[in-house]
Amino acid sequence: MWSGRCYGQSDIGLSRAGQAMIPALVDELTALRPDVVIHSGLRRTRALAEPVAARLALSPITLPQWQERHFGAWEGDTWNAIYRATGNAMDGMVDDPDGFRPGETGETTAELIARIRMALQELPDRERVAIVSHGGPIAVSRMLLAGGSLSGLAAMIIPPGTFVVIDN
Repeated sequence: MWSGRCYGQSDIGLSRAGQAMIPALVDELTALRPDVVIHSGLRRTRALAEPVAARLALSPITLPQWQERHFGAWEGDTWNAIYRATGNAMDGMVDDPDGFRPGETGETTAELIARIRMALQELPDRERVAIVSHGGPIAVSRMLLAGGSLSGLAAMIIPPGTFVVIDN
């Protein structure tokens, strides 16, 4: 069972570009007719999950274990800002998955993987489950479901405003 720890601390809203993507994404995701809609509870995911669930007459489920990785002092910073401030320190997320904590107090890659592995195991037994989440958890989910390795994790990251369909 999930421990209840809060992960990604920044409840950052959507940019104007992100807000503009929502109507089309709602249409696309609703067309898939999920049986259940799960989201991380953060504003960015609620903005998509709630209208999709409403159109399908479902109650969205908030599961914080689908929140983004906790980045410690880096929380809310862009990758470019982190790189400018720390050089290639962020490589530690791949080079030292068990020990490197982004922003000194963030979640290790191993912790993120363990959390998402558990979240996948706890999914409701339904035919179609829509999970509205964030880049890190989505990439880890794709890696785990594909049987991939940590070295391929970066290739599993999808651009903002896109989604993947995984058939089991």
